[in-house]
Amino acid sequence: MNLPRALPWLDERRSALLAEIGVPAWWQPRALLPRPAGEGDVGAPIGTTVRVAPTPHAPRTPPPDASASAHPTPAPTGCPQAARADFAPVPLPLRDPTPRCEPAPDTDLATLDWPELEAAIHACQRCGLAACRQRAVPGVGDRRPTWLIVGEAPGEEEDRQGEPFVGRAGWLLDRMLAALDLQRGHGVYIANVLKCRPPRNRNPEPDEIARCAPYLRCQIALLQPRIVLALGRFAAQTLLAEGGCLPPEEAARVPLGRLRGRVFQARLGELTLPVVVSYHPAYLLRNPVDKGKAWADLCLAAETLASADGAAPGAPTA
Repeated sequence: MNLPRALPWLDERRSALLAEIGVPAWWQPRALLPRPAGEGDVGAPIGTTVRVAPTPHAPRTPPPDASASAHPTPAPTGCPQAARADFAPVPLPLRDPTPRCEPAPDTDLATLDWPELEAAIHACQRCGLAACRQRAVPGVGDRRPTWLIVGEAPGEEEDRQGEPFVGRAGWLLDRMLAALDLQRGHGVYIANVLKCRPPRNRNPEPDEIARCAPYLRCQIALLQPRIVLALGRFAAQTLLAEGGCLPPEEAARVPLGRLRGRVFQARLGELTLPVVVSYHPAYLLRNPVDKGKAWADLCLAAETLASADGAAPGAPTA
């Protein structure tokens, strides 16, 4: 296995961030950082447990899983239905408060500015997902970013809050970005291929992706990012097929693991952008053994930017 180049700007604080989320510090040779007395060997091979000295600014522990429960409200005493034995009031689902003003079918999304695009996403009725969402999730972050991170679809917590990558998966992504001195809102924009949550977090349907992909294309045109990180199988398939990197049939068939470790040059609208594929944070929570591979993918993306800038090896990128 070819290991990524060592990144000497990873100091003890950043190493501690990665150690906390379970990524062993195999990428740093011993010569690059001093080893405090009594600490483990930072040059240990993959799979070796590495202890990192605690820092005064260690990140907080991950938030607990949100478990919202709906309690039906009993019928009022004076209500005629109250006397019926089969009466069981069902709470109405939360609906997106934005008025429904679906653009005309021939509307060119590429001509929309940010307020118009977000209004169109919130009002969208292009597929059946609009009927069961609480909130549409357009995206969040710096609107002139260096990094565009694209996931698959909102989950339960994202659907409730209207923001992508929150909860435990979002915490994991934030910690891995922090190890490269990156954070959402500062040189980073985060979005999903689908803007609405599929019921019970099922996989996106091809028709749903096809109907929602124009919004992502419009976002890319407005954002003008310098690199795209595709997290998860459906994000990778969509971007690689849209960008002409792979035929749609092949992109849908190739396992995500075989798409990693490469830099694709995708033609996305008027831009040709490097695309790096990696695992979705939700997958990493279920398969922590692959966290090291996801970190290697982030290193590859950072090195790609550094090479494009002509930066010296090991220089941090933003």
